[in-house]
Amino acid sequence: MINEPEWILPIEYLEVGQSFFIPTVKPAPLLYAVDCASKRLGIRTKSYITEKEGMLGVRTWRIR
Repeated sequence: MINEPEWILPIEYLEVGQSFFIPTVKPAPLLYAVDCASKRLGIRTKSYITEKEGMLGVRTWRIR
């Protein structure tokens, strides 16, 4: 079994239009964590489950 590391979400440091990618084997809990953090900070984001260099993960953009 693969354990997930603790996620560090750089949402508050993003400018509008910037994004970050976090590789994960459990994208649903990460999407939830990003959504909760964004709402708490009052920042609008859009996240998608995607693949980068063969790794499953979540990419998040700051949209406002």
